[in-house]
Amino acid sequence: MRHSVTVVDVEARPTAVVAATTTWPEYPAVWKRLLDEVWACLRAGGVTRGCRNIMLYLDDSPRVEVGVELLAPCELTGRVVASTLPAGRAAKTVHYGSYAELGAAHDAVVSWCAEQGLTRTGVRWEVYGPHDDNPANVWTEIYWQLN
Repeated sequence: MRHSVTVVDVEARPTAVVAATTTWPEYPAVWKRLLDEVWACLRAGGVTRGCRNIMLYLDDSPRVEVGVELLAPCELTGRVVASTLPAGRAAKTVHYGSYAELGAAHDAVVSWCAEQGLTRTGVRWEVYGPHDDNPANVWTEIYWQLN
């Protein structure tokens, strides 16, 4: 799949997240537990839908924030805290299809930035569209923050 990449100016977006430091081999087993923790907190606060899932990667350790865009006020409890997706210039693509192929979208952004002579900060994030059991109907926005 060919990923079209553009430079966009993004505004900070409020999020509710659980932060963690993990390893890339461990991450596939960690992210769902973190996301479930956020959704349990939101449901306890009366929020049951309308918040897109997000994953923010702060570095290559990776230090991550897993959660949701927080569109309505909600009391956050436990390890769930308020945060934001970064503001500023970012390289962006939209991946259509299976989550298992998100790596190709990230690779496309990294390659495109190198071709354009753009320097990435290392901070990147994913914003997930609505869930669908058919991978052909799934889309995910990929952002890489630029210097």
